[in-house]
Amino acid sequence: MRILGFAVFLMVGLAVFAQPPAKKKLLFIGETKGYQHDSVSNAAGTLYKLGHETGLWDTYIKTDCQLVTKKKLGGNAKNLDFFDAVAFCTTGELDMDDSQKADLLSFVKDDGKGFIAIHAGSDTFYKWPEYGDMVGGYFDEHPWGTFDAPLAVEDSGFPGMQFLPNAFTMRDEIYQIKQFSREKVRVLLKLDGNKLDLTNPKVHRTDKDFAVIWARTYGKGRVMYDGLGHVEAVWDRPDVQKMYTEHIKWLMGMIPGDATPRPKPAN
Repeated sequence: MRILGFAVFLMVGLAVFAQPPAKKKLLFIGETKGYQHDSVSNAAGTLYKLGHETGLWDTYIKTDCQLVTKKKLGGNAKNLDFFDAVAFCTTGELDMDDSQKADLLSFVKDDGKGFIAIHAGSDTFYKWPEYGDMVGGYFDEHPWGTFDAPLAVEDSGFPGMQFLPNAFTMRDEIYQIKQFSREKVRVLLKLDGNKLDLTNPKVHRTDKDFAVIWARTYGKGRVMYDGLGHVEAVWDRPDVQKMYTEHIKWLMGMIPGDATPRPKPAN
């Protein structure tokens, strides 16, 4: 009987250890208070698909900011305590009161969770400076419109960046960023400034430093900005999807990645 009891105990123990880890939770916000980007649906659908196919996370897609709070909500509504990361694919001054704004900052800075601003996520909350500080900058024109953007990977060692060519062109609309500093973020992807028309009157930077994707730590948490994705077809690219899978994993603390700021390379 002792042997049988031990065998049952061992089997139960092995079953417990064999359980897969609980899936993470991603809150995707697609609220728009300005220019209507058609690709918001592509972004939401892609992140949902990637989480579902990998089995790593569930994506909750919302077109309002009701869940961006730590207050208890009724009607089966989740709040920030339920999620591991938040994605903003947004535009303009969103419907969030001061308590919600404080809760979002605390979600990242104090709770050690993740936040990513996608494309026009930098064209959001100009009247809330702490948001721009967390993200790492604000939209400041897209001088070349939608064009064959000359892109260069700056950090191929960061999770996901190894899936992109070191230098390539992609048809997309790339933002110029203001209030941006390499002292706060680690640039992962940039425009090749030597291949741009810098005589365009909308070009405000004189240093040829046009960051497109970056990562940073914010308090205990992790933050990314990804300026790609204005063009719907970008979201169908296998390399971009593989990149995003690793980025979301990094944001949720599932894998390591060095986000230490560093200066612009000499070349």
